[in-house]
Amino acid sequence: MDTGLIEIFQQEYRELRPRAPIPPLDIRFRRFTSLNTTIRLREGRLHVRLSDLLEPAPESVHRAIAHILLAKLYKKLPIARQAEHIRQTRGRKKILSAQGHYYDLDEVFESLNTRFFYGLLGRPTLTWSAHHARRMLGHYDAAHNTIMVSRVFDRADTPRCAVEYLLYHEMLHLKHPVRVKAGRRCVHSKAFQAEERLFPELDAAKAYLKRL
Repeated sequence: MDTGLIEIFQQEYRELRPRAPIPPLDIRFRRFTSLNTTIRLREGRLHVRLSDLLEPAPESVHRAIAHILLAKLYKKLPIARQAEHIRQTRGRKKILSAQGHYYDLDEVFESLNTRFFYGLLGRPTLTWSAHHARRMLGHYDAAHNTIMVSRVFDRADTPRCAVEYLLYHEMLHLKHPVRVKAGRRCVHSKAFQAEERLFPELDAAKAYLKRL
């Protein structure tokens, strides 16, 4: 086992579960046919299996994989499920469709997921807004696991980079959930902002948004 990889998983575990003791870790690379990754908790030990295609990837990629796998595993704990259920039942979410007249949000999501997240992000419910909103251009609702994008962008003259950037920004909220530090909510952490700057057409997309 790679001690550096174990340390990365331990650090991400502390971020997600600061009060819980870190269980023993068994992390191994396997000769999968694709970029498969799995994580299981058995008899108090975390078993992680990663495709050997990911072994030469940089530390930033290993850290992202560790965070996503651990978040997927522990969001299914009973307490988390109960809290999520309470938030969901306090309000209704009007869901329309991911398929617009010019852009399919499901297709855009899968393209971004492959390019930037190694296909590891679970796809939430994606929907265009009911109205051509200009104040709220995009929004991730964690309680309903939904990403909404303003319908004002679903038109022929909208550059794809603008739609991609809006969805990419909300996808980062999936990877970097809101945290509370010293009683204050941290929505866009330093890690969030650093990854946002990796979007290759960031300047062009923001320039278009300013012209709306």
